[in-house]
Amino acid sequence: MKTDDLIELLARGAGPAPTAVAARRLAPAAALGLAASALLALALFGPIPAALYALPTPWIKFAYAASLAAAAGWWTARLARPAARLVVPRRAVLAVVAAMGLLGIASLLATAPGERATALLGHSWSSCPLSVLALSLPALAAALWAVRGLAPTRPMAAGFACGLFAGALGALGYAVSCPELSPAFVALWYSLGIGLVGAVGALLGPRVLRW
Repeated sequence: MKTDDLIELLARGAGPAPTAVAARRLAPAAALGLAASALLALALFGPIPAALYALPTPWIKFAYAASLAAAAGWWTARLARPAARLVVPRRAVLAVVAAMGLLGIASLLATAPGERATALLGHSWSSCPLSVLALSLPALAAALWAVRGLAPTRPMAAGFACGLFAGALGALGYAVSCPELSPAFVALWYSLGIGLVGAVGALLGPRVLRW
């Protein structure tokens, strides 16, 4: 059999190549991770008082975590494919973190000098990053599983992106239970917790995502 005939035989009836494979794998992982983190947060810490939703800070938490999850999920999807362009999604992640940082600095500058330490540290600065880390573990496991079934060629970078994605989902779930009201607190301690999950993902990536 000639080579051209063999290729035609193998390709016959194959249909078009599937699209958005990474998104179809990551979307269920995101839904599972977010649901798990929110349910765990409610079970462990309880919900924030309903009156707090009249203030802007809970919505700032939700917007920050959701925006970062979207950007990090985009980056993760790109890293799950070989030779994909990474500059734009990486910049999107940096832009979201930078925007939250600027908002945190602005809110701190608008706070009376004697109250800035309280605004920055809140009541849970020592436990917040670890809470975000713990609540993100289900999402991290799901994200690593989703990416493992694709074709990542940079396992450490892909693991780091999975960690940021999962950390943002964990922070989004934690926000339903976190009573802190300062954007500066969110910018520092939420970001630190998300970064810790990213570091765990980077450590696991070469072990879990190698193929």
